[in-house]
Amino acid sequence: MFETLKNAWKIPDLRKRIMFTLLMLIVYRLGAVIPVPGIDRAVVENMFAGTAGGLLDFFNMMSGGAFKDFTIFALNIYPYITSSIILQLLTIAIPKLEEIFKAEDGKKKMAQWTRYITVILALIQATAYSIGFFNSAIIEKNFLSIATVIIVLTAGTAFLMWLGELITEKGIGNGISIIIMIGIVSQFPRDWGTIIYQFQAGAVNILEILIFLIFAFFIIVGVIAIQQGERKIPVQYAKRVVGRKMYGGQSTHIPMKVLMAGVMPVIFASTILAIPQTLAFFFPNMAAGVQKYFSVAQNPGVYIYTTLNILMIIFFTYFYTAVQFNPFEYSNTLKENGGFIPGIRPGRPTAEYLNKVLNRITIAGAIALAIIATIPTLVFSFTNLNINFGGTSLLIVSGVALETMKQIEAQMIMRHYKGFLK
Repeated sequence: MFETLKNAWKIPDLRKRIMFTLLMLIVYRLGAVIPVPGIDRAVVENMFAGTAGGLLDFFNMMSGGAFKDFTIFALNIYPYITSSIILQLLTIAIPKLEEIFKAEDGKKKMAQWTRYITVILALIQATAYSIGFFNSAIIEKNFLSIATVIIVLTAGTAFLMWLGELITEKGIGNGISIIIMIGIVSQFPRDWGTIIYQFQAGAVNILEILIFLIFAFFIIVGVIAIQQGERKIPVQYAKRVVGRKMYGGQSTHIPMKVLMAGVMPVIFASTILAIPQTLAFFFPNMAAGVQKYFSVAQNPGVYIYTTLNILMIIFFTYFYTAVQFNPFEYSNTLKENGGFIPGIRPGRPTAEYLNKVLNRITIAGAIALAIIATIPTLVFSFTNLNINFGGTSLLIVSGVALETMKQIEAQMIMRHYKGFLK
């Protein structure tokens, strides 16, 4: 492992990308401690007193502590994720949009539209915070003070969106996912401190801590297993003569991953499930009901939340896989290049076969992902462990870390170095 890291550092381009990513993440963490101007810190602290284990703590954990501290990054990157979900759903529902985004400059247009929708959603959410839940913490309740809070929060999300895109372009990994991961990881020391304090105070016993550690271990192992799993479909290329040279004739395979979507379905599901809480910020009288029915710390909230979480993870796994892999387009490309799957006719039969295989492995991956994400949450809700991270956060961290390692691995193999993964 250390030899591999040493080799990675020897590659100038890779070293530059890693250093750039680390620098941008430092900028992110520095911004996460800059408070929003015009806010009474003591009032904010009192607002969060006694909310352990609820949706507010979940918001805070996913924002890297910025939510509870009400810093400039309190909204985090979630308006961007919601924007991506909306746009991708609209693309499937409206054929005209699909044509626009499949054009030559389609990706550029989609990125622009996503940014615009992100800013609109951030403005709405920032307004909800300012006139709803956090209104009592604003020192001077006039138009200018409230407008300042809204603008600062929206600008914070816009900056994080830009930072994430910059990491994706010039750094290592998916910038948006890495920002979410680092935010979660930044809360681990605080949560471990809470566990130690609870143990010393006698609030939890060693058995409960061991249960947590066992489930954390199985989450990491489970994520690695399903993300590394793949179905190899053999492909044969017909021989053809071009001029005096013969091309084709070789055998290869299509690596169909069990979980093409990675951990994005989990991120999408948690974002959608956060919408009721956002609405509660607009309408404070809804807060008690939202906490009761959508919080894992409440009954029946824990059952409603986990049921919806499972259904949404399965849905978004299929949805994101469909966005990434189109069997009909792939079969046409294969046919044009003289490739075929042994025993399957080229064209539509190949597309139908690929679609059948894809559906089978995707349902297995989706169910496995949903189980890994929800069982630990149920276990933690029935123990006395007062921690903010559960199955979802551990799954996101391990999944994003693995994807980032794969990108470094690919860069190293291209340069004939030995990689991380075996």
